[in-house]
Amino acid sequence: MTQRFDISIVGGGMVGASLAVALAPLGVKVALVEAVPHGSVSQPSFDERTTALSNGSRRILETLGVWSDISPVATPIRKIHVSDQGRFGFARIDAAEQGLAAMGYVVPNRALGTALWSRLQASANVHVSCPAEVSRITQGEHEVTLEISGPGTGAGIETHLVVAADGAQSAVRAAFGVDAESRDYEQTAVITTVLPQRFHEGIAYERFTGTGPLALLPLEGGRCTLVLTLSRAMAEAAMAWSDAEFLAEVQRRFGFRLGRFLKVGRRVPYPLSITRATRTSAGRCVIVGNAAQGLHPVAGMGFNLGLRDVASLAELIAERRHASHFDAGAAGLLAEYDAWRAADRGGVIAFTDGLVRMFANPLSVVQGLRNVGLLAFDLLPPAKAALSRLSSGAGGGTRVPKLARGVALQ
Repeated sequence: MTQRFDISIVGGGMVGASLAVALAPLGVKVALVEAVPHGSVSQPSFDERTTALSNGSRRILETLGVWSDISPVATPIRKIHVSDQGRFGFARIDAAEQGLAAMGYVVPNRALGTALWSRLQASANVHVSCPAEVSRITQGEHEVTLEISGPGTGAGIETHLVVAADGAQSAVRAAFGVDAESRDYEQTAVITTVLPQRFHEGIAYERFTGTGPLALLPLEGGRCTLVLTLSRAMAEAAMAWSDAEFLAEVQRRFGFRLGRFLKVGRRVPYPLSITRATRTSAGRCVIVGNAAQGLHPVAGMGFNLGLRDVASLAELIAERRHASHFDAGAAGLLAEYDAWRAADRGGVIAFTDGLVRMFANPLSVVQGLRNVGLLAFDLLPPAKAALSRLSSGAGGGTRVPKLARGVALQ
């Protein structure tokens, strides 16, 4: 049996599920196809990692009615402290100085997944196929046919628009003939939770070291998420270290701003690379989230950028859905989406990649310049305000989606 939909989202991770929630109240027919149930230990999006949400992302989730389920376990970031190991330069950003309650919020991915999928399961407007996979895509002039395989499925889908939200190695993106530029950073992020001797006071730390950045994000109960970036060989060794050996290395790299590190949780390695789709749409397909751009976690902007993909696309669909011949995959809609997302996407990708390259450069003259740059940044309030705007998608005159401004879609 074949079912017809306006929009079919392939991938129910953080970005795909957020888009489905955003579209649910708009009166359009939506299908969501996801291979792994959100509560499964093998679900790659909703694992033990945490995500740093910008204020713009918080407003999007709040406007979608999801934030109230997440806020009890969200830890506010009151300040951000950036430093370069072995150098005297540092930079600080204080939310209070920017007139903000917080610079952002750290949330457990599992809590985010539970909140999003609870909304989806309560929605009558989103047809969910999970666990299920798209086994074949057939493109037509006016619609796309998806063959779905999985337990209890076997049905086909005819849809006006396909949304590729299936990650950095997107099969949907490839099926529509869109290439992706990829570069391996030859680094691995070892992610875990640590308990420091002193309370973090809501401060997020980013410390650049000779082998890569180290990030500490505040969590409830005085704990911190640790993202330790290492060379591939060192990361492999670090996974075999005892807890005492691992904490000693973290202490050496970070210092004693939070006293001694007392405990460490389970360590999980994640190889790092940057992936950028050459286009954000093709035919009747639009590409969002990590399928469009997979970023280094150094600035914590990946999901925030993907959520703005969601908010932009949902707004364009909301504006057109009452048309007498509404077509979610119309060329004009996709062209407007591409143009809207270009500046925000390009700016964040360039900023993130440039940051990685600058702090990985071993040349002494570059090290000296970045040291002076950190000091200058710390002394220039306009620079801090500009970075705050960039993280919310409001930099460079970019059009900010309604959802990111707290305006519900009508």
